[in-house]
Amino acid sequence: MSISRNKPSRAGAAMAAAALLFLSQPPAYAVPHPPLHTSQSAVSPSPPSQLPALLAKAAEYCRKLESSAFDFVCREEIAETLNPSLDAGPKSPLSKSGGTTYAGPTISIGWTNKIKRTFIYDLLCGRSGGAIHETRTLLEENGKKKVGPDAQLETPVVIYGTAFLGPVGLFGERFQPNYDFRVAGEEKIGGTRVLVVEAKPKPGAPTGSDLYGKAWIDTAKGDILRLERSESRVGRSDVFEERGRVYKRTPRLVIRSEHGVDKNGVRFPSRLSVEEAYLNDAGKAAVRSRTEVVYKDFKFSARTE
Repeated sequence: MSISRNKPSRAGAAMAAAALLFLSQPPAYAVPHPPLHTSQSAVSPSPPSQLPALLAKAAEYCRKLESSAFDFVCREEIAETLNPSLDAGPKSPLSKSGGTTYAGPTISIGWTNKIKRTFIYDLLCGRSGGAIHETRTLLEENGKKKVGPDAQLETPVVIYGTAFLGPVGLFGERFQPNYDFRVAGEEKIGGTRVLVVEAKPKPGAPTGSDLYGKAWIDTAKGDILRLERSESRVGRSDVFEERGRVYKRTPRLVIRSEHGVDKNGVRFPSRLSVEEAYLNDAGKAAVRSRTEVVYKDFKFSARTE
């Protein structure tokens, strides 16, 4: 019996080549989207098995935060935008201060008559015996030099000590049992590999627990480089609650901080942003204020440890 050895037709050869090329390429849906944040590089996802060890490192880092003692002076630059529409009426609490938090989506209402304010301070901050003390000297207000020692902070939502200890309320050893944690991604910040860890309160968690949190944690050290949180109070919360009663809305804040200053293994906030919002019964939020703060030119005393 003879076997036919005829050459394949040109059309058949072309089809075979196309099939081979198709099989050698990965499917289109396997191509990842570019990272949303251009300031940091995304890397491959990390297995959840890393989470317990990372939480233990974060707890140790929080112990270091709570036991730290320091003295420093830095430059504090504040830019605040206010929406006065909620403060219309005879019982306006515009001049008061205080706060709570919000981490969900917001809807801005009535930003046609925004009020913008800027302040520059020399911030003297110290911690001893577990207490944090802040003293400010006003250098500039709304672009005009205005020196004022022992100045009262004009915006209520900026408390450096709260930002410094922010990681503890989520990742401190005594607080971790109140939360469910999950790895939301893996990135690099300034060349440092970090895991993005989300924290949500467990059912029945204490009322004082943060409502929501997300941290960018150094996988090698457990240091928290960036934090986003929503918590029950940010100091002077009675004033925010009073505003909520006047507005007939629920006060909420979302707080984001970058901890870019490293001194003796302790990270100090270098940037802070706060969005103050009030929710109606449908859960939609009117944003009353947005505040951006930059901390720079740190000078630490020898006592810092």
